[in-house]
Amino acid sequence: MRIGKGACNANFKIDHCLKQKEYVFWKYEIMKDFVLTPQKVSVRKDQDGNIYPKSWWFRTLRHPELTKLYDEFYTKDGYRTGKKVVPKWLIKEFNEYIAAVLIMDDGSYNKEAIDISTYSFSKEDIEILIHAFSKKLNVKFHMYRDRDIGYRIYANKEETKKLIEKISPYIIPEMMYKIGFYSPVTTGSKALN
Repeated sequence: MRIGKGACNANFKIDHCLKQKEYVFWKYEIMKDFVLTPQKVSVRKDQDGNIYPKSWWFRTLRHPELTKLYDEFYTKDGYRTGKKVVPKWLIKEFNEYIAAVLIMDDGSYNKEAIDISTYSFSKEDIEILIHAFSKKLNVKFHMYRDRDIGYRIYANKEETKKLIEKISPYIIPEMMYKIGFYSPVTTGSKALN
């Protein structure tokens, strides 16, 4: 999300790799009342000037309702910082659907465990997120420092199994790989393990 220079209201850009096309379309259905131009492919040029497709994306228009959201997720101590924060109310509102979207956006599955890229959040905000998982979903996450990039959170194998049971109904078929399953839509196969 951003509030452009000289703008009063925020807009929201969705941009995912080509492989996540259906996820972009899924988000578009949620946001379409705020969108004038449908989802499309962005392109880039390589060193030789050849054009190639890079990602699927769409952008909302600027709107006061989106500005309210922006202020909840980009304001710290009463100041708009432009950096993402985890609002404290999230602990109360956190649920399986929110967790599923978080995993589809920033999660990965490796060695039967889920971890989430939380690089853009402060340590304090990550602790709020960990608390939300624990309090609302009864799933324990841990934090670790990933080189000099920032912090990630992860659930061990047992906690991952609990999490997958809770969020799998909300994961769209094309994103099932984020919880350890191949998409039956694209591959026709079931679980990885």
